[in-house]
Amino acid sequence: MNDRWDREQVLGLAPDAASAKAAGGVAKPAKWDGTGCDDDALWGECRGSGKNPYRACVDLSEPAFRCSCPSRKFPCKHALGLLLLWSDGTVDAGPRPAWAAEWIEERRARADRARERRAGAAAKARDPKTLERREQRVDGGVAELDQWLRDQVTHGLAQAEQASYRLWDDVARRLVDAQAAGLAGQVRALAAVPRKPGWPGRLLEEYALLRLLVRAYRRRDGLPEGLRETVRSRVGFTVQQEDVVREGERVRDLWCVTGSRDIAQDQLTTRRIWLRGRRSGRPALVLSFAVPGRPLDASLVVGTEVDAELAFYPGSQPLRAIVAERYGAAVPAVPDGSPVAGFLEEYAAALERDPWLDRWPAVLSGVRPARPPGERNGTWNLQVVDAEGDALPLLPTDPWRLLAASGGRPVTVAGEWTPRGMRPLALWSEDEGVCIL
Repeated sequence: MNDRWDREQVLGLAPDAASAKAAGGVAKPAKWDGTGCDDDALWGECRGSGKNPYRACVDLSEPAFRCSCPSRKFPCKHALGLLLLWSDGTVDAGPRPAWAAEWIEERRARADRARERRAGAAAKARDPKTLERREQRVDGGVAELDQWLRDQVTHGLAQAEQASYRLWDDVARRLVDAQAAGLAGQVRALAAVPRKPGWPGRLLEEYALLRLLVRAYRRRDGLPEGLRETVRSRVGFTVQQEDVVREGERVRDLWCVTGSRDIAQDQLTTRRIWLRGRRSGRPALVLSFAVPGRPLDASLVVGTEVDAELAFYPGSQPLRAIVAERYGAAVPAVPDGSPVAGFLEEYAAALERDPWLDRWPAVLSGVRPARPPGERNGTWNLQVVDAEGDALPLLPTDPWRLLAASGGRPVTVAGEWTPRGMRPLALWSEDEGVCIL
C-alpha cells in the first residue's frame, strides 16, 4: 500500500481555494458508499443531489482522477474529498469494482498509444527534408513580421490605440500558417496591452522585443548555442520530450513544489508547476497540457518536496524541465526563499540571459502583505514587504485569503513575477502550513 498522504498534500492538489473548501464538505464517511483502495488506486461513490451517486476514482501512481460529476475542475471536490477520507484512514483496502478497473486499464492503454504516436511524430520531425521545408516557411513568416513591425513604427501608434483585435490577429494567423506558432502567440498578446496612461510606450517596448527576436532569429547561425536554442524556442520550434530526457542537462536535487497555475486558452488548458531545488537553489518549470474533459498532471503537489532528477530543455536560461527520475515519495516541505533584493538580483541575471522572459518564479521569505503608501481608501492593491522595507507589487487579486493566512505576520510567499507585478500562488506560515492562494 502506498504511504497515505497527509491532509496538506491532498489539498495541495486542489485547482483553487474554492475546490479545497468544497472538498471538506464531502469528506464525510456518511456521504460515501463502496469506498476502497489498493496499492495503486482509490475509489468510491458519493451521494449528491441527483438520483445516481457520483463515481470517483483516483490512480495513485500519477495521480490521475475520474469522476462522473459534471465539474470541469481536475481534481473535482469529490476526488479530493475521497482522498481526504483515505488520508484520514477511513478507506479500507479491497478489490477494485469493475468500473474503476476498466477506467484504470483504459487510461494506461491510452498512455501507451500516446507514447507510440509521439515516437512516430518525432521520427517524422527529424526527417531532413521536413526540417528544411519548415525552416523555409518560418523564414518567410519572420521576414513578413519584420516588415509589419517596421510599418507600425513608420505609421505611428495612434491607429493601434483605436484598432480592433483583428490588427494583430491577421498577422498571427499568417505566422501560424508559416509554422511560427511562438511568434504568433506573442503577436496576439499585443492586443492585451492595457490602454492606460503610458500605453504607447508599453506597446513600443513590446514591438522592440519582437524586433529583437526577429533579428536574433535571422542571425541565429552566429549566436552561442544556448541563445540560439532560446531564440528557436521563442519562434516556435519545439524539442521532443524523448530528446530532452536523453540529451538534456540533468540535475538531481530535492525539488520543492512552490506553485501551480492553470491557464485555459484555445481549447487547451496549460498547467504551470514551479519548482525550486533545495541544494542548488535552481528554479524549474514543469508544464502539462490537456484538452477540455481530460485531466492534467497532478503528480507534483504544491507544498511538498521530492527527491528527483530533472532533465532541462536547452536554452541560454534553462527553466522548463521534465521529471526524468524520482527517488522516493514526496514529503511536506517549506521552500527556501530570499528577501526582495536577492530575488531581484536573480531575476536581473535571468533577464540578461533571456531578454524575452515574461515570467519568473519568486519565493520570498520573511515578507508580509501590506497596502502601498498613499493607497486610497476603498482600494486593495497589495504589495509584499520584507524586513529591510523592500517591496514588490502584487497583481490585483482577492486580498482576503492572503491577508487572513498571513495574519499580518512574516511568511514565505511563492508566486509568478511578471513586469506588471507578482501573482501570489502559495503561502507558508508557522501556524497553518501551506495555503494555496
